[in-house]
Amino acid sequence: MAKELNKIILKFRGVRGSHPVPGHKTLKYGGNTSCVEIRANGNLLIFDAGTGIISLGDEMFTDHVNSSQHKHLRKPMRFTIFFSHTHHDHTQGFSFFKPVYQPSSVCYLFGPKIFQEELEHGLGKAMVSPYFPVELAELPSVKIIRSLKETECVIYPSKEANPQIVSILHDIKTIDSAPLKVYILKSLAHPNGGVYIYKVVYNNKKVVYATDIEGFLGGDRKLISFAYKADLLIHDSQYFHEDYISDIFPVQGFGHSTVQMATDVAKQAKVKKLALYHFDPSYDDNTIEKMEKIAQKEFPNTFAAYENLTIEI
Repeated sequence: MAKELNKIILKFRGVRGSHPVPGHKTLKYGGNTSCVEIRANGNLLIFDAGTGIISLGDEMFTDHVNSSQHKHLRKPMRFTIFFSHTHHDHTQGFSFFKPVYQPSSVCYLFGPKIFQEELEHGLGKAMVSPYFPVELAELPSVKIIRSLKETECVIYPSKEANPQIVSILHDIKTIDSAPLKVYILKSLAHPNGGVYIYKVVYNNKKVVYATDIEGFLGGDRKLISFAYKADLLIHDSQYFHEDYISDIFPVQGFGHSTVQMATDVAKQAKVKKLALYHFDPSYDDNTIEKMEKIAQKEFPNTFAAYENLTIEI
């Protein structure tokens, strides 16, 4: 257990983009949309709430019920969900995430303000009558919902701690002393307000979560700097290059990257490992395998993320 406390434990819960893809052609990599689970120093951090979050919630609920026969002795479920943005494939699992229906749960929900809309308003739109039977405000759990700024950092001062939001400009000593922290980078390379990219830092290890971004000529300089020498870069890799530039169905400007854009950032940022992520729903398992091989020629320490893949860093 002591050794595990010094590690980042990461699990991919959903790796698809746009919409879920069930069926026999997606069994290897999975068909659920974006969700990554990270555990560090006794804290649970969840990145995006696509349909991949549903299985995590089921496991958390089962563990919670089995932790004690007496309800009053069960420790409350406590977690933070970091939303990259509020497009449907990154929020559609939240409504079916069992822990938010438990009165004892303490849920921190963080993400960007999109244009003039606060995060709480954006999440609430996904749970509004007559399109869903339960509204966000009616969930019985304790919810702390906050729109984050790029100049802020979320810190966890200790094991099983409540997150604190501090300024990267004025609270440098506080950030440096915190064992676990999450930094933010805003990218405008996605339609309708952009997205947040997150960097988890714990025990001198770094994981960067960069989904729903589109590459730039010469590489995304801000992202390259943000991810510099990260232990793991999770990068949007929705398209093959030939699909990206296709005249039949052009996708330039859709806010997603090619596999070459991902490897380019990985090389220039000198990261240790690259995880391809947010695959196009039209790509089956064989197609993603081909994508992985193409990427490995450019950046050998590349793998295609798949559901339930667990990594220790």
